[in-house]
Amino acid sequence: MVSETPQPGSTRPRFRFAQGVSTSADAAIAVEEIAEQVQQVAEPDLLFVFISAHHAEEAAQIGAALGRAVRPGTLLGTTAGAVIAGARELERTPGVSVLAAHLPGVDIHPYCSESLTHSTAEGEAGARAVRELIGATPLLRSTILFADPFSTPLTRLLPTLNAARLPDRNGRPAGSIIGGMASGGVKAGENTLLYNNRAITSGFVGVSLSGPIRVDAVVSQGCRPIGENMVITKAKNNVIYELGGRPALNVLRDLLDILGENERELLKRGLFVGRVVSEYKDNLGRGDYLIRNVAGVNPKTNFIAVHDLVRVGQTVRFHIRDAQTAEEDLELVLNAQQLYGPPAGVLLITCTGRGRNLFDHRHHDASTIQRAFQDDPPGEERAKGGRVLDTGARGIPLAGFFAAGEIGPVGDASYLHGHSACAVMFRE
Repeated sequence: MVSETPQPGSTRPRFRFAQGVSTSADAAIAVEEIAEQVQQVAEPDLLFVFISAHHAEEAAQIGAALGRAVRPGTLLGTTAGAVIAGARELERTPGVSVLAAHLPGVDIHPYCSESLTHSTAEGEAGARAVRELIGATPLLRSTILFADPFSTPLTRLLPTLNAARLPDRNGRPAGSIIGGMASGGVKAGENTLLYNNRAITSGFVGVSLSGPIRVDAVVSQGCRPIGENMVITKAKNNVIYELGGRPALNVLRDLLDILGENERELLKRGLFVGRVVSEYKDNLGRGDYLIRNVAGVNPKTNFIAVHDLVRVGQTVRFHIRDAQTAEEDLELVLNAQQLYGPPAGVLLITCTGRGRNLFDHRHHDASTIQRAFQDDPPGEERAKGGRVLDTGARGIPLAGFFAAGEIGPVGDASYLHGHSACAVMFRE
């Protein structure tokens, strides 16, 4: 699948994207199949590579072989529990998926955490070091990174990355921060990150894109709120002791007593706390919360522990996972993107908790994105009841993976999300 973007005022193609995928369990065959599929974008400027856990032990060899066969200017990738290609989400099967891009005029700046010479602790020194690492300038459009969850302290790194960006001509932070955590490995050293001709098992790798390219990132979360907004009145670290002056667990018990049967059924998928991103907004919608898992409760002390640091004064609301809400959210953010026309290529980073773990049919997120940018096909061609949308020549080159955490923007800053889908749209 290949796309071409014509240069303004000319019929000559400028940006070119190609998608390649193989479901072969043989690594050598997978490389051969993919190289043939992306050959129309000869020696691409950028190649994203995603390798399923079935090939984890051969990830380094696959990355090196693709580098030799495709000859990209920059190669970046990660292993994952499952990969995504076109309109398909290749869960529970071997898979290698790539997105090749020819981006003339775009400054492509790859980086690796091993190059850091200063601590990424909070403060201006850390911001300067990270700014230099990612090549941040006022012309930065996006920095895309993949990280190992066992060795990358994202709670410290992301605020530093946000602070490292310079103002653009409008005075806002230039460039979005996008990415995902490697998945598939269950302990340190089992994930592999690809960085040009190297394979590393810790830290993070990334690439910054600057200049004449538009990069839009949309984040769709798979949870819906229950109950009312509440202010944290007593907390320490990741523990909420009081909400609105009452013991936190008592507040939760009261909420559970009034839930309907359907909401109680959804609770079996887990309970979450949504933290309001901006306390200055009056009308809060679904996308205004950062969703965090409830790690546990203590009936003796009536506290609730969450997978995030919390503080007094923050506004929170309980959430539950809901496939219908996840579907509506994704369609809503894609509707806004339709105003800009079809992208030349897409990266899709979705949570391991989505896919078949959330929806009652396969390929939900990938096929939803493909449908969003196509004319409505005849009924027999639509993807319903788990059928894969036949995108044919009309499809958008798309590749991605199921992540152990998704990095995407909310407002001017980026955060680590859970249970979300982050779609990255590349345009002229």
